[in-house]
Amino acid sequence: MDFKDEMKQLGDRVSKLKDQIQTEEATKNAFIMPFIRALGYDVFNPLEVVPEFVADIGLKKGEKIDYAIFKDGNPTILVECKHWAQNLDLHDGQLLRYFHVSKAKFGLLTNGIIYRFYSDLVEPNKMDEKPFLEFNITEIKDNQIEELKKFHKSYFDIDSIVTTASELKYTNELKHLIQQELNNPSADFVKHFARQVYPSVITAKVLDQFTNLTKRSIQQHITDLITDRLKTALKKEDESANPPQPINPASTPEPDKSKVITTEEELEGFLIVKSILRQKVELSRITYRDAQSYFAIFLDDNNRKPICRLYLNAGKKYLAIVDDQKKEVKNEILSLDDIFKHSELLNGIVDGYLK
Repeated sequence: MDFKDEMKQLGDRVSKLKDQIQTEEATKNAFIMPFIRALGYDVFNPLEVVPEFVADIGLKKGEKIDYAIFKDGNPTILVECKHWAQNLDLHDGQLLRYFHVSKAKFGLLTNGIIYRFYSDLVEPNKMDEKPFLEFNITEIKDNQIEELKKFHKSYFDIDSIVTTASELKYTNELKHLIQQELNNPSADFVKHFARQVYPSVITAKVLDQFTNLTKRSIQQHITDLITDRLKTALKKEDESANPPQPINPASTPEPDKSKVITTEEELEGFLIVKSILRQKVELSRITYRDAQSYFAIFLDDNNRKPICRLYLNAGKKYLAIVDDQKKEVKNEILSLDDIFKHSELLNGIVDGYLK
């Protein structure tokens, strides 16, 4: 099993067991020790991992930190552990004090779910207030796994980690600021854009108006990006699953002379439904049949397995499903993006067919 799979497996383990873990000691045994072991260290070898490592702090003698990971005879990572349900924001000061009196270059504060890695990038021998790497093990991303891998015993190199840690630290802070601006645009952020499109003075009233406009524009732009990527990804998967077949002129059907016109909007709605259900079934099993008044989507092109109908060509738009009494139930949607709001409903329908 490679490192990525180990981390994903550990994340699944934490999700399943956390509600059964009642104490800090149990958190260490069930979550944190397996994590240290996944980094390649022998948790039962005192030359590599020392539990209850003594770190005297000023007049306080015999102060202990939960674990110290050693490399070449010296502590390199200090690990402070808390119960999985505890808020780590209340405990970073404790790790800071230990770090100050140790030769370790890195500090790790964790509750077995959230992991925060610290160093002394701002001021030598003084732990930074903010971590340069933070992740939730139950939701860990591939790029975070790649950064974490640098702490593996087989790849551990202090200089290499410190070089990238500074960049990581500022990248994370910038991402946090950007996220704040996207959710609640500041006055300076709004003015930056308003001045480029509004020809007059930016008064308080205008600023208030542009705050809403800016927030809405950002959300629409992000939605458009997601939709475009989904369409591209699904198109590639469809092309891969259904390569073009050579055309036999003798078997080419006559042009369809019906009044049914499949619109670009209907096809986009179909792609959204496929993107919602792609974790449940193969994309090739989700099919459609267009009619004059609605656009029907099925599982396995089977009339007995309707997933939904899209009504997109009239004044109001609807996503309709057939209930247990074989009656059609319409849900109004203001835009195609609203289809995502019915993901649970669509997944439930397909689950019923799969059972």
